[in-house]
Amino acid sequence: MEQRTAITVFESLSSGVRLDVFRLLVRMGQEGMVAGDIATTLEVPPTNLSFHLKALTHAGLVTATQEGRFQRYRANLTLMSELIAYLTEECCAGQTELCLPVDPQAICKSC
Repeated sequence: MEQRTAITVFESLSSGVRLDVFRLLVRMGQEGMVAGDIATTLEVPPTNLSFHLKALTHAGLVTATQEGRFQRYRANLTLMSELIAYLTEECCAGQTELCLPVDPQAICKSC
């Protein structure tokens, strides 16, 4: 992962609403959720949610697929795992025996 990508992801998650949306979608896994259900669950007005979903999509943190008249949103679990790996790749100054192992597949089996 490039530093610019990591910065974009962190900037996108710097909003409390966007962080809540992303965590909810992570919890839902590959099932994802339609926008109306996200709005209801998080008690966010639909117009406000639309703005935040657009920002998350632009950052690559969520994907949207059309299902009839609805959009189903899913967390990009692969990007999440790549970010974790990027953050920990130089753990313990290269003394890997001192670090806890980071296995993206152990974080999420559906990534």
